[in-house]
Amino acid sequence: MKNWPIWLTVNSQWQMAGLSKMTNAQRKEFLDHKAIQYEVPDFIPHDPIQIPHLFSQKEDIEIAAFLTATIAWGNRKSIITNATKLMNIMGNTPHEFILNYKDRDAHLFEGFVHRTFNQLDLETFVRALRTIYAHHNGLESAFAKGIENNDLQTGISKFKKLFFAIEHIPRTQKHVSDPLKNSAAKRINMFLRWMVRDSDKGVDFGLWKSISPSLLSCPLDVHTGNVGRKLELLSRKQNDGKSLLELDTALRKMDSADPVKYDFALFGLGAFEGF
Repeated sequence: MKNWPIWLTVNSQWQMAGLSKMTNAQRKEFLDHKAIQYEVPDFIPHDPIQIPHLFSQKEDIEIAAFLTATIAWGNRKSIITNATKLMNIMGNTPHEFILNYKDRDAHLFEGFVHRTFNQLDLETFVRALRTIYAHHNGLESAFAKGIENNDLQTGISKFKKLFFAIEHIPRTQKHVSDPLKNSAAKRINMFLRWMVRDSDKGVDFGLWKSISPSLLSCPLDVHTGNVGRKLELLSRKQNDGKSLLELDTALRKMDSADPVKYDFALFGLGAFEGF
């Protein structure tokens, strides 16, 4: 990150004051500053979000984003490499590929693997996406219809049931997390951030207007979790569903309309500044 002069290190006044001595107002000011600093187009080439940014049509973007988010664990370079392979398999026309996919095309996935996500899982995901677009009006509708009482995490759980309504091997279900089973559902929450938050900063896409950014949850991973604990936004040690609720509650107090903008601040501080 030394080549990015616009990206600063942690402000020395906060270091001198001591993080634990921050007032709530100071903590918000600090994180607002960091959110602005990191939510810039220069973020894209260093993040898996670069894959859906290869496309311009809504359906291509959301399919590329969903599949990229699905394999977004482990080394970021490996995630980007394998997501690029996925797009190549689909001829870099993911929506057309999904709509026209026939079961006899499964040979195209031979040899694909990202950690525990293999060619059998990919084949199931493609068939499930084909059903979502053929019978449920696409991914946005499939997610939005499951939301009740402004509870997006329950909506994710309902989406998982809908997604796996097709015939599938049981092992593949582990690749879609269920918040109702105390999962932080980091990858799906990241995908939803990409789709829902406004595109005015040039990073997220703002394609889905049927879901409010106020309902989003922070993608809770090692970076956001560790920084959240150092800033006393989070007390639980595990990165699970209960921790996500605790972190979300703290972030909504700082910005109820767009709480997940702080994902940029927490992730950036941890991943790029070693905070």
